[in-house]
Amino acid sequence: MQYKNIREFEKPVEEIEKKIEELKFSQELTPELKRELERLEEKRDRLIKEIYSNLNAWQITLVARHPARPYTLDYIGLIFDDFEELHGDRLYRDDPAIVGGLGRIEDRKVVVIGHQKGRNTRERFHRNYGMPHPEGYRKAKRLMELAERFRRPVITFIDTPGAAPDIEAEERGQALAIAENLRYMAGLKVPVVSAVIGEGGSGGALAIGVANRVLMLEYSIYSVISPEGCAAILWKDGSKAELAAVQLRMSARELKELGIIDRVVEEPPGGAHRNYQLAGENLKKALLESLDELKNLSEEELLEDRYRKFRRMGIFREE
Repeated sequence: MQYKNIREFEKPVEEIEKKIEELKFSQELTPELKRELERLEEKRDRLIKEIYSNLNAWQITLVARHPARPYTLDYIGLIFDDFEELHGDRLYRDDPAIVGGLGRIEDRKVVVIGHQKGRNTRERFHRNYGMPHPEGYRKAKRLMELAERFRRPVITFIDTPGAAPDIEAEERGQALAIAENLRYMAGLKVPVVSAVIGEGGSGGALAIGVANRVLMLEYSIYSVISPEGCAAILWKDGSKAELAAVQLRMSARELKELGIIDRVVEEPPGGAHRNYQLAGENLKKALLESLDELKNLSEEELLEDRYRKFRRMGIFREE
């Protein structure tokens, strides 16, 4: 995929890539030009590795939100076979911000659910920027019920800035829909594996994230609130989002250290948006290994594993 939407910290890479493109489309690629092309490509790869090994919290946030990043439907196409999408919550309507259905990963039959954003303005509006309404969460719950009925593991992909905050969502019971999902997922008697593939924002993310294993792609974020929202609350100044990103400790590496997630999935050099195929392969491997860890657990053991996982989070003190 053509790399677009260059972030400020990637400008040095952009300059080299422009020179590479110019050489590739030159009239005649002489031996000297070929050597120069190889030199520039090596320099670009070194620079990408150097930049991405030293990203700060805000830069990781920008990568997690990159519009060319693979979304749920991209990963479904890369990882699963025989995927059949199912629609609707059987109460109100279908919510395009949540996609899900039946599929196979290798020889395992699974139920797949995930947030879905859009690439262009029309798609983003159609998908509500990946922010589900109550019917989206009810659709997800319906698919989880199907998974339990047919004894299929559940795999979820988390990628949302948060649940839809509009008046229509509130009128249709947004808080209740999220709460019911949290309760239902806590009691699911099948293995549940969740992967944060971009943004994981607030209850809108957690509503499909109560899992036995929680994975995060290397340059994704997961937090109770967005950096901008946090800055607006703490300092009454949304421009302090960079500072908030640091304080929230929302990157994959930090959350793994805190015990909030179970595994960091390595991304291709320069982020998942630079190499969909490799990103899909890495995530597929991690999902299969997580399913292997859970496949021999009984229903009681799965419930206890999930319960203990979330009880371990946080610190409290009795006075």
